[in-house]
Amino acid sequence: MKQPVRIKTINQFHEFRKLPKPEHPLISVVDYSTIKHDADVNELSWILDFYSISIKRTSNTKMKYGQQEYDFDEGVMFFMAPGQVFGVTVDPKIKKKAIHTGWILLIHPDFFWNTSLAKNIKNYEYFDYSVNEALFLSEKEENTLYSIIQNIQQEYHSNIDKFSQNIIISQIETLLNYADRYYQRQFITRKISNHKILDSLENLLTDYFNNEDLLTKGLPSVQFVANQLNVSPSYLTGLLKVLTGQSTQQHIHEKLIEKAKEKLSTTQLSVSEIAYELGFEHPQSFSKLFKNKTNVSPLEFRQSFN
Repeated sequence: MKQPVRIKTINQFHEFRKLPKPEHPLISVVDYSTIKHDADVNELSWILDFYSISIKRTSNTKMKYGQQEYDFDEGVMFFMAPGQVFGVTVDPKIKKKAIHTGWILLIHPDFFWNTSLAKNIKNYEYFDYSVNEALFLSEKEENTLYSIIQNIQQEYHSNIDKFSQNIIISQIETLLNYADRYYQRQFITRKISNHKILDSLENLLTDYFNNEDLLTKGLPSVQFVANQLNVSPSYLTGLLKVLTGQSTQQHIHEKLIEKAKEKLSTTQLSVSEIAYELGFEHPQSFSKLFKNKTNVSPLEFRQSFN
């Protein structure tokens, strides 16, 4: 397997893709149609040391992005933070030459220095799950974002002055806020896909808590559950919050309490034995969680059946 190619600067990205030198060293808008897509280059994995926000449409091409496969015939938007590894692979079964359209906004972290986005950009969670869940846009949504990109491009094309950075930062914030809105819409409208994830979560947790090896494995973590479902922890929690009002951790606890109630009501195992079987190292932790979730202790729950 080839080592990922690390691109440290925006200027280096332009050179690698045989593009003209960027007009600004810390921010650049690139038209996808101007990028030469060499087959060998497309087979590489990449690491960018700067932020990347893009909308891409590629005709007659199926592409893999992270652990998911996407059809790029429609507008697909991706967000990547510095240091993430990603790869784009053209489907070898499709022989027609692909036509690439769209844009990519590259922003070096230094551009955010001493601005509101220096810290706030970490609050936009979709940068964490860019390699797992793309944002699918309507034509109207895509046009809205493109108008913002044009404003950014026009601003750094002009003579840079003391207002330029703040104006561009405000445009980027507007773009990110629109993306936030569109992701929330996607959580709701992509019901089939989202409910498949919910069903998979239910089956995963049921199988996990039915396993007799819980004492060795311990309780499932949010990271473990997300990995099994091929999404990031932040995306999964965001999706579940919209669909069910509960976080991933709350779903894990809910399934745990359900299993605990089953054991308390149908077996003669002690509370300590049940706690160990459910993956708790300390029975006190189990009792505390059970009472917190049910308002009664495990013993009180068991006594209610007598």
